[in-house]
Amino acid sequence: MALWKEFKEFALKGNVIDLAVAVVIGALFGDVVKAAVDDIVMPIVGAVTPQTGWEAWTVTPLNFKVGHILSVLIKLVIIAFVLFLIVKGIKTAMAKMEAAPPPPPPNTRECPMCLEPIAKAAKRCKFCCADVTPA
Repeated sequence: MALWKEFKEFALKGNVIDLAVAVVIGALFGDVVKAAVDDIVMPIVGAVTPQTGWEAWTVTPLNFKVGHILSVLIKLVIIAFVLFLIVKGIKTAMAKMEAAPPPPPPNTRECPMCLEPIAKAAKRCKFCCADVTPA
């Protein structure tokens, strides 16, 4: 039973659960990016590229499928670029949401005698007991 207890402690740690959620969300995000590329970007690429069946090009002596490799490489570059744009957009939106408000103006000033910070409305420095005029 000790082995089962150790497994439960391991499996229910926050890191393992977070990782499982990240994997599931990552897979779904990959599906979204793939759908965007297949349904939006690739039709545009198909309209621009020649319609002669270039994806079926082969090098005959060894039957290398050069066209398929080119197609996969083009799709890789397009998917990477679309993913880059999506992540950049998300980061920009997150940065705008997380932008901290400017700090309030300081409510202190320096004592003219000892240069320690004191309240603006103070009439006497709490450090050197010098009389100061309120700001």
